[in-house]
Amino acid sequence: MSTMTFGRAINAGLRKAMENDPKVVLMGEDIGKLGGVFRITDGLQKDFGQHRVMDSPLAESGILGTAVGMAYRGYRPVIEIQFDGFIYPAFDQIVCQVAKLHYRTQGAVKMPLTIRVPFGGGIGSPEHHSESPEAYFTHTSGLRVISVSNPQDAYVMIQQAIASDDPVLYFEPKRRYHVKGEVDESVDITASSMNDARVVVEGSDVTLVTYGPLVPTARDAATAASDDGVSVEVIDLRSLAPIDFATVEKSVRKTGRLVITHEAAQSGGLGAEIAASITERCFYHLEHAPVRVTGFDIPYPYSKLEFHHLPDLDRILDGVDRVLDRPNSLSSQSGLEG
Repeated sequence: MSTMTFGRAINAGLRKAMENDPKVVLMGEDIGKLGGVFRITDGLQKDFGQHRVMDSPLAESGILGTAVGMAYRGYRPVIEIQFDGFIYPAFDQIVCQVAKLHYRTQGAVKMPLTIRVPFGGGIGSPEHHSESPEAYFTHTSGLRVISVSNPQDAYVMIQQAIASDDPVLYFEPKRRYHVKGEVDESVDITASSMNDARVVVEGSDVTLVTYGPLVPTARDAATAASDDGVSVEVIDLRSLAPIDFATVEKSVRKTGRLVITHEAAQSGGLGAEIAASITERCFYHLEHAPVRVTGFDIPYPYSKLEFHHLPDLDRILDGVDRVLDRPNSLSSQSGLEG
């Protein structure tokens, strides 16, 4: 075991994948000598050469189009989208080509393509540098979508994504890049599936489902609730498409209450799909309608206002109060009144 930051764990996972398979190549804006704006690919071009870690023009559609051709030729390209808001010029390539080629060719063509996307708010970025676009892609059949929340998962799941013959969007919560944690580099990446959700905290009163940047906040909410005698089970989805509904269903059948939280806007967000699907599966076990705690239905606000937009400890505890029919009991203790 070694201690790494979240960002360094991704770097280590990329390095391991490149060592194991010479067909793994990286491409993106400033990822070579600079190591990317977040330094996630730092040192990889020096060690593997410019032919495997390639700086690209500022043209996301061109980057994805090139990657499709490389995947056709048997490579396993890993693309870095510099910031989440920059993915939209490549949207057509991803949803119209990458997602459909395997199906369109009746399985003759595989798309072993990994698209790394730093996403979410919390770092004080300007416009187009803080977005939560995951729902656009979870809606598109043919794409796998995952979001990691800790260094161990970051290390393992980037390798699993690269090894997959399906296209994978790998969402990295950029405000967690410097969070440290233990990483076991000897782990067998085939021993687990990247489709599986993880129970972070076990509980019996409320199920709290989240992913990516809000997993640490959800864990803090479970700790705060326990001080008031409320047992909250926290589930980190990890895979957003497909969703491991079996793990969520098992938890809700035990607790009878469901809260979902994510940074993305509420309308049409992933929380709506989870709430609807679990209501269908667990209708007679639910003691309260599922509650969503999300970002607001607005563009990401300016940096000085974004912490009012992002779900925090108090807003999540308020959601727990609501499914328990205890108005503002927990959230008032954490400083949220009214």
